[in-house]
Amino acid sequence: MKILVTGAAGFIGMHTALALLERGDQVVGIDNINDYYDVGLKRSRLATLASQPRFRFIEMDLADRPAMAALFAAEGFERVVHLAAQAGVRYSLVNPEAYVDSNLVGFLTILEGCRHHRIEHLVYASSSSVYGGNTRMPFAEGDNVDHPVSLYAATKKANELMAHTYSHLYRLPTTGLRFFTVYGPWGRPDMAPFLFTRAILAGHAIDVFNHGQMQRDFTYVDDIVEALLRVTDKQPVADPDYCAQNPNPSISDAPYRVFNIGNHQPVALLDFIGCLERHLGRQAEKRLLPMQPGDVPATFADTSALEKWIDFAPATSLDDGIGRFVEWYRTYYST
Repeated sequence: MKILVTGAAGFIGMHTALALLERGDQVVGIDNINDYYDVGLKRSRLATLASQPRFRFIEMDLADRPAMAALFAAEGFERVVHLAAQAGVRYSLVNPEAYVDSNLVGFLTILEGCRHHRIEHLVYASSSSVYGGNTRMPFAEGDNVDHPVSLYAATKKANELMAHTYSHLYRLPTTGLRFFTVYGPWGRPDMAPFLFTRAILAGHAIDVFNHGQMQRDFTYVDDIVEALLRVTDKQPVADPDYCAQNPNPSISDAPYRVFNIGNHQPVALLDFIGCLERHLGRQAEKRLLPMQPGDVPATFADTSALEKWIDFAPATSLDDGIGRFVEWYRTYYST
């Protein structure tokens, strides 16, 4: 297959592109390599892909409509894995325009490219953030998600709605994946595993929000990628169980699906920190702080629908996953 992977310089994007290449697909990766976090890390991720003969990288901004239209016209993609986005919940409080440009305008260029060039399947990244202030656990795809608590979450919910419109109007098969706290080697520096590791090794205090009363459904990146590839290989079709009088937002009478992609095993933040401390061989000085605006106290994925769809469930324990992350971090940063 010839597959477009957007966000190829990103954490999940790099791992996904590598897995596709390893199984024999041809991959074109695009990324605008913005400076939201360390550009050097993004370049290093791309360097791991550069030696692959079936990989080609193009530096490009999703919001550049003419360039994106030309890319789709020239390349003849069969499938698209759309992982590029302006990430981060807290950053949306200070730079909301970046989320509109990347997550809304950029997603529209992807949809238009898929529509006009008969892409057989668009798989795109949504987020567990769409569940907003919901308190019923675990989060299920059929839950109402009309109350986001960050602009980032609102853009991801908008992506699901935009995708459904194109699935309905143009019969474009689309699958959205609501990622739950992905971690592992080459991870994002703005996320807890990276932030905590850097601070602990430097002897600095770590910020622990909501006074440590947080839970996250941490999911190891290899499990995420295995599920993502299986989803990419299975096109959605109109669901015969869809009922317009009582609509489930995760299915449709169009070729459209939305799935949670998580570990179904929420971990208390303080337990996560404890695991990290064991692998680093150091104790963390904890600075307990109140909840941050736009954050949520807990995430917990109901993954039964995805497991039934692709016959796969995550298998990497937190201890194994953190061990692999710490090993990579110490090697990459020579600590």
